[in-house]
Amino acid sequence: MLAKRIIPCLDVRDGRVVKGVNFVDIRDAGDPVENAVYYDEQGADELVFLDITASHEKRKIILDVVERTATDVFMPLTVGGGIRSLDDIRDLLNSGCDKVSINTTAVNDPEFIRKSAERFGSSTIVVAIDAKRLHNSRFEIDQSRQVPQWLANSDSELKERLLIGDSSHKLWEVYTHGGRQPKGIDAVRWARYMEELGAGEILLTSMDRDGTKDGYDLELTRAIAESVSIPVIASGGVGNLEHLYKGVVEGKADAVLAASIFHYREYTIKEAKEFLTAKGIPVRL
Repeated sequence: MLAKRIIPCLDVRDGRVVKGVNFVDIRDAGDPVENAVYYDEQGADELVFLDITASHEKRKIILDVVERTATDVFMPLTVGGGIRSLDDIRDLLNSGCDKVSINTTAVNDPEFIRKSAERFGSSTIVVAIDAKRLHNSRFEIDQSRQVPQWLANSDSELKERLLIGDSSHKLWEVYTHGGRQPKGIDAVRWARYMEELGAGEILLTSMDRDGTKDGYDLELTRAIAESVSIPVIASGGVGNLEHLYKGVVEGKADAVLAASIFHYREYTIKEAKEFLTAKGIPVRL
């Protein structure tokens, strides 16, 4: 088994780290650079930096915060939020990040993932998927679901591949714009499609579990991990170290991401790695 990664996440709004519950009820969690330096010193394997309102507010990501973060830390840095062009990716890479995380633009224009992977390499491109569980097997596309125009105009075969249909199985729907817009797209099918187009990794967040501390949505994580061959990062819901363990073992994730338990110093990265090691999970110490 390859070493599993422990990844803290910095959700940033207006230059400050924030944390919410189910993508709302946001509260302050400190300075992004100070948090990043702390995690670097703790031995985090990577850091994810997300500008959580950039896409919704239709603005570019805060490059100065990225530059300051990259200057002071030495672990790999993934940055997402508001990425709309190849120039945006170039600017972020030039600012010091190692990978970029793309969600809204991928859904609006999936060919952007192909172009990005061809230009910068698949290992640089992370597709973020914000997914919410559907509780009814009967599903209909209605006006509240903003199906992307390219998909609405596509052939029936692609629609059948990607859109959610009636099913006796559990389903999860893709959301964009920081969890604000449901898209009618099946999250598991979408992950497979993104891999086909060149994504090198999936950052999977359960909107139902985000900030709840109830643990990852293990069914969702496992469904996507089993459907793709690229690494999957589990995100959303960590409340204790056992949740990290279950994310790897039951969710079959390649990496586990957490925010609250690290931001508010409930646990350290070192404690998380020692816990997983004691459970027989290989990590980088």
